[in-house]
Amino acid sequence: MIALAVILCAWLLSRDAKVYKIPADTIYDLMFWTVAWGILGARIFYIGLTWNYFSKNLLEMIMLQHGGLAWQGGFIGGALAGTWFVINKKLPLRLLLDLVAPYIALGQSIGRVGCFFNGCCYGKPVSWGIYFPVHEARLHPTQLYETGGLLVAFFILKYAQTKPHRLGMIFVLYLWLGAIERFTVEFFRADHDGVWLGLSLFQYISLAIFAVGLVLLRRFRQ
Repeated sequence: MIALAVILCAWLLSRDAKVYKIPADTIYDLMFWTVAWGILGARIFYIGLTWNYFSKNLLEMIMLQHGGLAWQGGFIGGALAGTWFVINKKLPLRLLLDLVAPYIALGQSIGRVGCFFNGCCYGKPVSWGIYFPVHEARLHPTQLYETGGLLVAFFILKYAQTKPHRLGMIFVLYLWLGAIERFTVEFFRADHDGVWLGLSLFQYISLAIFAVGLVLLRRFRQ
């Protein structure tokens, strides 16, 4: 599903970039570095959060087929690599942030389907939920909640692109929508414990990402 997301989003993004005379090869190179470092960042972040387990099962660190990619880490890794690439190639950073933003949401949406089939990122038990053989229980299909929420975010972002806006604002909107979506779904997930006031670590990270959006909003308005 990750491969499908990369192929589809790279093709759609390269098509959009033609309007601004950005070559397709440049977009494919950008996607390569962003995705590669995004996956690495997502894995490192997840391992760091669950170190007690991985310290006793070192070989599991490379077993991606067992699940274990944290969106926040993937976003950080991909954002750093993508920013480095854009600056190194002297490309318009804010323009590319706005072009890429909807496809980050779309890619995440597709990727969550893989989480659903894999049984990771699972929800709390509920009588009407979907039966997951790996958990031997009916659970909230939180993976599909995220797929739906991120797909809605994709359409909102694509619509926002058609309206007058300052460069960088589509990316800010993505940060807000992504943070709200994850914060909300976390209430239904069972794979994370609350750390303070009943909220999980990922909910606090979502709040931090939303705050980053506010900071960027102020900066992009200048």
